[in-house]
Amino acid sequence: MNFTALLTIIATLFLLMACGFFARKKGIIDDVASKRLSTLIIKIGQPMMIISALTEAEFSYENLGDGFLYIGIGIIFHAVMGGLAFLLCKGFKDLDERKITEFSLMFVNGGFIGFPILEALFGAKGLFLAAFFNISFHLFIWSWGVAILARKRSDIKLTVRKIFINLGSIPCLIGVLIYMLVIPFPDFVLPAFLSKFFMYLSNLCTPISVLITGALLATRTPKQIFGSGKIYYFSAMKLIVLPLIVCVICKLIGLPQDMTLFVTVEAALPAASSITMFSEIYGLNSGYASQTVGTSSLLSVGTLPLVLLAAQWIVAL
Repeated sequence: MNFTALLTIIATLFLLMACGFFARKKGIIDDVASKRLSTLIIKIGQPMMIISALTEAEFSYENLGDGFLYIGIGIIFHAVMGGLAFLLCKGFKDLDERKITEFSLMFVNGGFIGFPILEALFGAKGLFLAAFFNISFHLFIWSWGVAILARKRSDIKLTVRKIFINLGSIPCLIGVLIYMLVIPFPDFVLPAFLSKFFMYLSNLCTPISVLITGALLATRTPKQIFGSGKIYYFSAMKLIVLPLIVCVICKLIGLPQDMTLFVTVEAALPAASSITMFSEIYGLNSGYASQTVGTSSLLSVGTLPLVLLAAQWIVAL
Protein backbone atom coordinates (compact mmCIF):
# COMPACT_ATOMS: atom_id res chain seq x y z
CA MET A 1 0.00 0.00 0.00
CA ASN A 2 1.17 3.48 -0.91
CA PHE A 3 1.50 5.43 2.35
CA THR A 4 3.10 8.41 0.59
CA ALA A 5 -0.01 8.84 -1.57
CA LEU A 6 -2.16 8.52 1.55
CA LEU A 7 -0.31 11.29 3.36
CA THR A 8 -0.43 13.51 0.26
CA ILE A 9 -4.22 13.22 0.07
CA ILE A 10 -4.69 13.88 3.78
CA ALA A 11 -2.44 16.96 3.60
CA THR A 12 -4.41 18.26 0.59
CA LEU A 13 -7.71 17.85 2.43
CA PHE A 14 -6.24 19.63 5.47
CA LEU A 15 -5.30 22.62 3.27
CA LEU A 16 -8.80 22.70 1.76
CA MET A 17 -10.27 22.75 5.25
CA ALA A 18 -7.93 25.60 6.19
CA CYS A 19 -9.15 27.56 3.13
CA GLY A 20 -12.75 27.09 4.25
CA PHE A 21 -11.80 28.19 7.78
CA PHE A 22 -10.22 31.45 6.59
CA ALA A 23 -12.98 32.06 4.01
CA ARG A 24 -15.48 32.06 6.88
CA LYS A 25 -13.30 34.31 9.03
CA LYS A 26 -13.04 36.80 6.13
CA GLY A 27 -16.79 36.71 5.44
CA ILE A 28 -16.47 35.03 2.04
CA ILE A 29 -18.57 32.09 3.24
CA ASP A 30 -21.46 33.03 5.56
CA ASP A 31 -24.39 31.07 7.01
CA VAL A 32 -26.48 31.44 3.85
CA ALA A 33 -23.66 30.35 1.52
CA SER A 34 -22.82 27.40 3.78
CA LYS A 35 -26.41 26.14 3.79
CA ARG A 36 -26.83 26.59 0.02
CA LEU A 37 -23.53 24.86 -0.76
CA SER A 38 -24.53 22.00 1.58
CA THR A 39 -27.82 21.61 -0.30
CA LEU A 40 -25.95 21.70 -3.64
CA ILE A 41 -23.67 18.85 -2.58
CA ILE A 42 -26.41 16.73 -0.97
CA LYS A 43 -28.91 17.10 -3.84
CA ILE A 44 -26.64 17.34 -6.91
CA GLY A 45 -22.95 16.68 -6.26
CA GLN A 46 -23.26 13.53 -4.17
CA PRO A 47 -25.71 11.72 -6.52
CA MET A 48 -23.44 12.55 -9.49
CA MET A 49 -20.41 11.24 -7.59
CA ILE A 50 -22.15 7.88 -7.09
CA ILE A 51 -23.07 7.57 -10.77
CA SER A 52 -19.62 8.66 -11.94
CA ALA A 53 -17.77 6.19 -9.69
CA LEU A 54 -19.97 3.28 -10.77
CA THR A 55 -19.84 4.00 -14.50
CA GLU A 56 -16.11 4.72 -14.88
CA ALA A 57 -14.89 1.14 -14.31
CA GLU A 58 -14.40 -1.34 -17.13
CA PHE A 59 -17.11 -4.02 -17.15
CA SER A 60 -16.35 -7.66 -16.36
CA TYR A 61 -18.42 -10.37 -14.70
CA GLU A 62 -15.66 -10.77 -12.09
CA ASN A 63 -15.84 -7.06 -11.25
CA LEU A 64 -19.64 -7.23 -11.10
CA GLY A 65 -19.51 -10.21 -8.71
CA ASP A 66 -16.93 -8.45 -6.52
CA GLY A 67 -19.05 -5.29 -6.56
CA PHE A 68 -22.17 -7.05 -5.28
CA LEU A 69 -20.07 -8.88 -2.68
CA TYR A 70 -18.82 -5.53 -1.38
CA ILE A 71 -22.38 -4.19 -1.22
CA GLY A 72 -23.18 -7.10 1.10
CA ILE A 73 -20.07 -6.48 3.18
CA GLY A 74 -20.99 -2.79 3.36
CA ILE A 75 -24.48 -3.61 4.64
CA ILE A 76 -23.05 -5.78 7.44
CA PHE A 77 -20.40 -3.12 8.17
CA HIS A 78 -22.95 -0.33 8.61
CA ALA A 79 -25.27 -2.49 10.72
CA VAL A 80 -22.38 -3.34 13.07
CA MET A 81 -21.18 0.28 13.19
CA GLY A 82 -24.74 1.49 13.86
CA GLY A 83 -25.19 -0.91 16.77
CA LEU A 84 -21.84 0.02 18.31
CA ALA A 85 -22.54 3.75 17.81
CA PHE A 86 -25.88 3.46 19.60
CA LEU A 87 -24.27 1.75 22.60
CA LEU A 88 -21.38 4.22 22.79
CA CYS A 89 -23.73 7.25 22.83
CA LYS A 90 -26.19 6.12 25.49
CA GLY A 91 -24.54 8.37 28.11
CA PHE A 92 -25.03 11.63 26.17
CA LYS A 93 -27.60 13.95 27.78
CA ASP A 94 -27.77 16.69 25.12
CA LEU A 95 -30.09 15.32 22.41
CA ASP A 96 -28.49 17.16 19.48
CA GLU A 97 -25.00 16.09 20.54
CA ARG A 98 -26.11 12.49 20.96
CA LYS A 99 -27.71 12.41 17.51
CA ILE A 100 -24.69 13.98 15.83
CA THR A 101 -22.16 11.80 17.68
CA GLU A 102 -24.08 8.59 16.96
CA PHE A 103 -24.48 9.54 13.29
CA SER A 104 -20.80 10.48 13.03
CA LEU A 105 -19.62 7.25 14.66
CA MET A 106 -21.73 5.18 12.30
CA PHE A 107 -20.97 6.94 9.01
CA VAL A 108 -17.50 7.55 7.62
CA ASN A 109 -16.35 9.89 4.89
CA GLY A 110 -16.16 6.99 2.45
CA GLY A 111 -16.81 9.05 -0.67
CA PHE A 112 -15.35 12.54 -0.41
CA ILE A 113 -12.22 11.36 1.45
CA GLY A 114 -12.46 7.56 1.18
CA PHE A 115 -12.48 7.36 -2.62
CA PRO A 116 -9.14 9.11 -3.17
CA ILE A 117 -7.51 7.32 -0.20
CA LEU A 118 -8.72 3.85 -1.23
CA GLU A 119 -7.63 4.49 -4.81
CA ALA A 120 -4.18 5.54 -3.56
CA LEU A 121 -3.88 2.42 -1.38
CA PHE A 122 -5.51 -0.24 -3.58
CA GLY A 123 -5.40 1.19 -7.10
CA ALA A 124 -8.25 1.52 -9.61
CA LYS A 125 -9.87 -1.70 -8.36
CA GLY A 126 -9.99 -0.20 -4.87
CA LEU A 127 -11.92 2.81 -6.19
CA PHE A 128 -14.35 0.55 -8.06
CA LEU A 129 -14.99 -1.60 -4.95
CA ALA A 130 -15.33 1.53 -2.82
CA ALA A 131 -18.08 2.76 -5.15
CA PHE A 132 -20.07 -0.47 -4.65
CA PHE A 133 -19.29 -0.55 -0.91
CA ASN A 134 -20.55 3.02 -0.72
CA ILE A 135 -23.96 1.96 -2.06
CA SER A 136 -24.66 0.55 1.41
CA PHE A 137 -23.63 3.92 2.90
CA HIS A 138 -26.29 5.72 0.86
CA LEU A 139 -28.95 3.13 1.64
CA PHE A 140 -28.26 3.44 5.37
CA ILE A 141 -27.68 7.20 5.61
CA TRP A 142 -31.10 7.99 4.12
CA SER A 143 -32.85 5.44 6.36
CA TRP A 144 -31.00 4.65 9.61
CA GLY A 145 -29.12 7.96 9.49
CA VAL A 146 -32.23 10.08 9.01
CA ALA A 147 -33.98 8.01 11.71
CA ILE A 148 -31.22 9.02 14.15
CA LEU A 149 -31.63 12.71 13.29
CA ALA A 150 -35.45 12.48 13.36
CA ARG A 151 -35.69 11.32 16.99
CA LYS A 152 -38.18 13.52 18.88
CA ARG A 153 -38.65 15.68 15.78
CA SER A 154 -42.14 15.86 14.28
CA ASP A 155 -40.92 17.89 11.30
CA ILE A 156 -38.59 15.17 9.94
CA LYS A 157 -40.73 12.43 8.46
CA LEU A 158 -39.19 9.03 7.66
CA THR A 159 -41.49 6.96 5.45
CA VAL A 160 -41.04 3.63 3.67
CA ARG A 161 -41.00 5.53 0.39
CA LYS A 162 -38.19 7.81 1.59
CA ILE A 163 -36.15 4.80 2.78
CA PHE A 164 -36.12 3.21 -0.69
CA ILE A 165 -36.57 6.24 -2.98
CA ASN A 166 -34.12 8.98 -2.07
CA LEU A 167 -31.06 10.93 -3.21
CA GLY A 168 -28.85 7.95 -2.34
CA SER A 169 -30.74 4.94 -3.68
CA ILE A 170 -31.79 6.40 -7.06
CA PRO A 171 -28.25 7.37 -8.19
CA CYS A 172 -26.97 3.96 -6.99
CA LEU A 173 -29.61 2.20 -9.10
CA ILE A 174 -28.88 4.40 -12.13
CA GLY A 175 -25.13 3.84 -11.80
CA VAL A 176 -25.44 0.04 -11.49
CA LEU A 177 -27.88 -0.14 -14.42
CA ILE A 178 -25.58 1.93 -16.65
CA TYR A 179 -22.63 -0.27 -15.62
CA MET A 180 -24.63 -3.42 -16.48
CA LEU A 181 -25.88 -2.16 -19.87
CA VAL A 182 -22.89 -3.88 -21.45
CA ILE A 183 -24.53 -7.26 -20.73
CA PRO A 184 -27.46 -6.90 -23.22
CA PHE A 185 -25.49 -4.41 -25.36
CA PRO A 186 -21.86 -5.62 -25.58
CA ASP A 187 -20.77 -2.58 -27.60
CA PHE A 188 -22.38 -0.08 -25.22
CA VAL A 189 -20.17 2.87 -24.28
CA LEU A 190 -21.43 5.78 -22.20
CA PRO A 191 -21.40 8.91 -24.43
CA ALA A 192 -18.38 11.07 -23.68
CA PHE A 193 -20.47 14.16 -22.90
CA LEU A 194 -22.48 12.26 -20.27
CA SER A 195 -19.33 10.79 -18.75
CA LYS A 196 -17.80 14.27 -18.52
CA PHE A 197 -21.05 15.69 -17.12
CA PHE A 198 -21.12 13.13 -14.29
CA MET A 199 -17.40 13.57 -13.65
CA TYR A 200 -17.45 17.39 -13.47
CA LEU A 201 -20.35 17.46 -11.01
CA SER A 202 -18.77 14.62 -9.04
CA ASN A 203 -15.54 16.60 -8.74
CA LEU A 204 -17.40 19.35 -6.86
CA CYS A 205 -18.02 17.10 -3.86
CA THR A 206 -14.67 16.75 -2.14
CA PRO A 207 -13.43 20.36 -2.30
CA ILE A 208 -16.79 21.99 -1.47
CA SER A 209 -17.67 19.57 1.35
CA VAL A 210 -14.24 20.02 2.96
CA LEU A 211 -14.45 23.82 2.53
CA ILE A 212 -17.85 23.78 4.28
CA THR A 213 -16.40 21.73 7.13
CA GLY A 214 -13.57 24.25 7.54
CA ALA A 215 -16.04 27.15 7.40
CA LEU A 216 -18.27 25.62 10.06
CA LEU A 217 -15.24 24.85 12.20
CA ALA A 218 -14.45 28.57 12.13
CA THR A 219 -17.68 29.23 14.04
CA ARG A 220 -16.25 27.41 17.08
CA THR A 221 -13.73 28.81 19.56
CA PRO A 222 -10.37 27.03 20.05
CA LYS A 223 -11.62 25.91 23.46
CA GLN A 224 -14.75 24.38 21.90
CA ILE A 225 -12.67 22.63 19.23
CA PHE A 226 -9.83 21.31 21.37
CA GLY A 227 -11.09 21.60 24.95
CA SER A 228 -14.08 19.26 24.81
CA GLY A 229 -13.74 15.86 26.46
CA LYS A 230 -16.68 14.62 24.39
CA ILE A 231 -14.82 15.31 21.16
CA TYR A 232 -11.71 13.44 22.31
CA TYR A 233 -13.87 10.52 23.44
CA PHE A 234 -15.62 10.57 20.07
CA SER A 235 -12.34 10.80 18.15
CA ALA A 236 -10.72 7.94 20.09
CA MET A 237 -13.73 5.69 19.47
CA LYS A 238 -14.09 6.78 15.83
CA LEU A 239 -10.49 6.69 14.68
CA ILE A 240 -8.87 3.99 16.81
CA VAL A 241 -11.19 1.74 18.82
CA LEU A 242 -13.92 1.02 16.23
CA PRO A 243 -11.49 0.40 13.31
CA LEU A 244 -9.46 -2.06 15.39
CA ILE A 245 -12.64 -3.83 16.58
CA VAL A 246 -13.72 -4.13 12.93
CA CYS A 247 -10.27 -5.45 11.95
CA VAL A 248 -10.33 -8.11 14.68
CA ILE A 249 -13.88 -9.18 13.71
CA CYS A 250 -12.81 -9.53 10.06
CA LYS A 251 -9.77 -11.56 11.13
CA LEU A 252 -11.84 -13.85 13.38
CA ILE A 253 -14.46 -14.62 10.70
CA GLY A 254 -11.71 -15.41 8.20
CA LEU A 255 -12.03 -12.63 5.61
CA PRO A 256 -9.14 -12.45 3.10
CA GLN A 257 -6.28 -10.11 4.02
CA ASP A 258 -6.99 -7.49 1.31
CA MET A 259 -10.68 -7.41 2.20
CA THR A 260 -9.90 -7.04 5.91
CA LEU A 261 -7.54 -4.15 5.23
CA PHE A 262 -10.09 -2.51 2.91
CA VAL A 263 -12.86 -2.66 5.53
CA THR A 264 -10.47 -1.47 8.25
CA VAL A 265 -9.53 1.56 6.14
CA GLU A 266 -13.23 2.34 5.71
CA ALA A 267 -13.76 2.12 9.48
CA ALA A 268 -10.70 4.32 10.18
CA LEU A 269 -11.86 7.22 7.98
CA PRO A 270 -13.04 10.44 9.68
CA ALA A 271 -16.69 11.27 10.25
CA ALA A 272 -18.87 11.72 7.17
CA SER A 273 -19.01 15.40 6.25
CA SER A 274 -22.67 14.77 5.38
CA ILE A 275 -23.50 15.37 9.05
CA THR A 276 -22.50 19.04 8.76
CA MET A 277 -24.76 19.40 5.71
CA PHE A 278 -27.66 17.49 7.29
CA SER A 279 -27.26 19.61 10.44
CA GLU A 280 -27.46 22.78 8.38
CA ILE A 281 -30.56 21.54 6.52
CA TYR A 282 -32.37 20.11 9.59
CA GLY A 283 -31.43 22.91 12.01
CA LEU A 284 -29.31 20.82 14.38
CA ASN A 285 -26.18 22.01 16.18
CA SER A 286 -24.07 22.50 13.04
CA GLY A 287 -21.17 23.92 15.03
CA TYR A 288 -20.84 20.70 17.04
CA ALA A 289 -21.32 18.68 13.83
CA SER A 290 -18.42 20.53 12.19
CA GLN A 291 -16.40 19.85 15.33
CA THR A 292 -16.86 16.08 14.99
CA VAL A 293 -15.95 16.19 11.29
CA GLY A 294 -13.15 18.74 11.59
CA THR A 295 -11.46 17.21 14.63
CA SER A 296 -11.69 13.65 13.33
CA SER A 297 -10.38 14.80 9.95
CA LEU A 298 -7.43 16.59 11.57
CA LEU A 299 -6.56 13.71 13.90
CA SER A 300 -6.92 11.11 11.12
CA VAL A 301 -3.72 12.51 9.61
CA GLY A 302 -1.89 10.69 12.40
CA THR A 303 -4.29 7.89 13.31
CA LEU A 304 -5.02 6.45 9.86
CA PRO A 305 -1.43 5.40 9.07
CA LEU A 306 -1.03 3.99 12.59
CA VAL A 307 -4.28 2.00 12.39
CA LEU A 308 -3.21 0.63 9.00
CA LEU A 309 0.12 -0.52 10.44
CA ALA A 310 -1.70 -2.17 13.36
CA ALA A 311 -4.17 -3.81 10.96
CA GLN A 312 -1.35 -5.21 8.84
CA TRP A 313 0.16 -6.71 12.00
CA ILE A 314 -3.21 -8.20 13.04
CA VAL A 315 -3.94 -9.82 9.65
CA ALA A 316 -0.42 -11.27 9.56
CA LEU A 317 -0.92 -13.15 12.87
